[in-house]
Amino acid sequence: MVTRRRRGSIEPGVGKWVSYLNREKKLDKLVGQRPVAPVAPKGLYLYGNVGSGKTMLMDMFYGATEGVIKHRRRFHFHEAMLEIHDHMHDVWKRRDDDKSVQSSAFSWISSLPFDAKIKEWLIGEEKYKQETQQKHILLAVADKFLVDRQANKTGASILCFDEIQTIDVFAVVALSGILSRLLTTGTVLVATSNKAPEDLNQDGMQRDIFLDLLSKLDENCNKILVGTEKDYRRLIPTEGSTQVHYFWPVTSDTYSMYEAMWRDITNQVGGDIISITIPVMFGRYIEIPQSCNGVARFDFEYLCGRPVGAADYIAIARNYHTIFISEIPAMSMKIRDKARRFITLIDELYNHHCRLVCLASSSIDDLFQGTEEGPPFDLESFQFETEAEGTKLRRDVLAEGNVGLRPSSSGLVAILSGQEEMFAFRRAISRLIEMQTPLYLERVQHAHPSFQLQAPAVASNNI
Repeated sequence: MVTRRRRGSIEPGVGKWVSYLNREKKLDKLVGQRPVAPVAPKGLYLYGNVGSGKTMLMDMFYGATEGVIKHRRRFHFHEAMLEIHDHMHDVWKRRDDDKSVQSSAFSWISSLPFDAKIKEWLIGEEKYKQETQQKHILLAVADKFLVDRQANKTGASILCFDEIQTIDVFAVVALSGILSRLLTTGTVLVATSNKAPEDLNQDGMQRDIFLDLLSKLDENCNKILVGTEKDYRRLIPTEGSTQVHYFWPVTSDTYSMYEAMWRDITNQVGGDIISITIPVMFGRYIEIPQSCNGVARFDFEYLCGRPVGAADYIAIARNYHTIFISEIPAMSMKIRDKARRFITLIDELYNHHCRLVCLASSSIDDLFQGTEEGPPFDLESFQFETEAEGTKLRRDVLAEGNVGLRPSSSGLVAILSGQEEMFAFRRAISRLIEMQTPLYLERVQHAHPSFQLQAPAVASNNI
């Protein structure tokens, strides 16, 4: 004969769990089982040659989802990397703040009227949770990555990511960790790149981590080659253009025309020409030598000859709808670091729909003369964006993830040979050509937010 155990002999907490499970079963019978989230549709990974229309297609899709998809975000590579840095900074800052909270939590658990073994188990669970959060920092960053602070929205159903690339070890580790997490949790990715996914990491940096990302992309995205060798930006009609915005070579005549355009545009916007500083990020600022109501003027050395990077260029592009740059030289491997900064600068001015006025020593097609050999390349200067945007953040996440800081021997050959620079510069040249067309210049007035702050009379002038 089986007898029931007395109520008092039941282990503490077991009765509550039994009641909870019985309640769940009753609810399942009354209202049905909890709904299971549907499988997310596959995203798209568009890749192909420079100027084939990948970004245009992605932007058309993104525009079509407005008002239809509640949570959506669009990033360019540089902007995404900076946001990752920003979230990592917040995570590390909270880590320091949580140290005091951690000790108080352990004290509170120790004071509970429980058996010593139970308290030991609770403290162990708390330590494990905190150690896991610290070890998997990129997962925590991924969970915040799709938070739109300005629009006060959290999460995203769609992530549009322009120009996916793996320029260094940090990019490989960060993108692999964050995109893998987002794809696993149901985010639909629509991405563009000049390379097929399997060709993104030809340097072989952190191969195991990268292969995990490839697996997630294969599972969650349809890969589509936008297959054309044509650069369609070169085919955009230029008829009807009444003004030149790219002056070359540097002569007394072109200099006079460049100066005349500066005077005309600053007279249109009105106000005084002054020197100001604007915020960048991480508490940094950049000085604008000549600023006038949404118009700024620089020389090449100021923007590309100093340790500045994408964060500075994004700050400039967001604050100014018109940028003047003078003394732009023909670039070769001898000034490779300046060339890379110039590529990043053009990317951001283009992405933010800025109007660009240049005074250069050569035509757009001849700006990058990659046949000249230069001195051995300093790998530390290769990370110039890192120096300007918080090297400590990159090095810390690499160290915590047990990641090497240097590329493989094959990767070193690719870096020193200039293959990546040549590829990126073709994109910059293509964009520079489009930025001179009437179609692009007309769009500046409607697409750049700071232009909307100017007087209506300015917008009506022919730019």
